[in-house]
Amino acid sequence: MRTPFFIVPVIAAVLLSGCVASIPPASVTRFHLGQPIAAGAVLIEPLSSGDSQSLEFQTYAAAVAAAISAAGLTPGQGSATPWIAGIEVSRSSRPALRKASPITIGIGGGTGGYGSGVGLGASFGLGGNKNGETVTTRLSVRLMKRSDRSTVWEGRAEIEALSSAPSAQPGLAAEKLAKALFKDFPGESGKTVLVP
Repeated sequence: MRTPFFIVPVIAAVLLSGCVASIPPASVTRFHLGQPIAAGAVLIEPLSSGDSQSLEFQTYAAAVAAAISAAGLTPGQGSATPWIAGIEVSRSSRPALRKASPITIGIGGGTGGYGSGVGLGASFGLGGNKNGETVTTRLSVRLMKRSDRSTVWEGRAEIEALSSAPSAQPGLAAEKLAKALFKDFPGESGKTVLVP
């Protein structure tokens, strides 16, 4: 018995959908004075004492630089920049909840006369993370005037992902968090929003 031609693409689509890495939304909270923030060059540095030469800091600094460029500010160097963006990154983990998402596919059909028909069934589970961890990554940024280091804007963004997921890796997390944090800059003060 031959399998109808339409069944193979259906099975392939379902199997591939389980392989596509989805990036969870970022939870974003921002605070500011409700006043316009003048355009200008921004020096990006660690918010707390840390190694500004570390690969992790450089990864997040590059992501913040790209995000503030899209928001109308300009990444800069040296002491002539009117703004300083202090950034801080933290990561924490906890055991992931064990869950299973069984998916069952059933396709059947039949034609009259002598019991001819076609049937197909498949069952498999997705998401049974038995021993993994959930990683929470948080990016905090404080925009300060260089003249007196007073804060005019600050925000934090965080995402949660399984430790095995691509979005838990620093590179992808940095880009996601920075873009979410500076989306619609300066954003609504004091409100927490989810940014897909």
